[in-house]
Amino acid sequence: MRPRRKDGEGARRARCRRRRETARGGKLSALRDARAQLDARPARTVRGERAQAMVEMVVVVPVLVVLALIVYNLGVFAAAVARFDRLAPDIVMARAVSAGEGEGARADIVRGALEEAMAGYGLEIEVVEEVEEGEGTVDALVSLVAPLRTYRCTMRYAPWPSSFSIAGVSARVPAFLSHERAVTVDVWRSGVVG
Repeated sequence: MRPRRKDGEGARRARCRRRRETARGGKLSALRDARAQLDARPARTVRGERAQAMVEMVVVVPVLVVLALIVYNLGVFAAAVARFDRLAPDIVMARAVSAGEGEGARADIVRGALEEAMAGYGLEIEVVEEVEEGEGTVDALVSLVAPLRTYRCTMRYAPWPSSFSIAGVSARVPAFLSHERAVTVDVWRSGVVG
């Protein structure tokens, strides 16, 4: 048994319902009919739509994961390039000019310092020392002016993950992202970069 309502409450609700129906032009009954048609649909159609959404998700999610990895790797590479471009001239001026060893040892000293400074990025760093040909080379008998030295600092970044295995089939990313910075210094004037 329903609880008894206050006088006039049921009549007021009925009047409000009628006003809404007439204001909508009878759309309320059309909505009820549409809902009844949806409820009368076979269950197979609803399950089929759910299965279709699952298939679409299975196709789209791997593409989104690959795009996210590409964006991540480009972000790490951009950060490494910015840091490398700031540090390479400073390290070359500090280490290569003041080193007293031969030509190959200077490049190794610079490479070691760059590897230490860029330790968090997992980079391969290569430094090549080039001596300008012309006046003041080692071949000259009397050399009053030392030649300019150019240090080509190259960094290579291997994207993450560089190798992976899916269903027992292993794959490897063959590409490296690389960046080069050339720094020219004068041995006799420390801090001068050309």
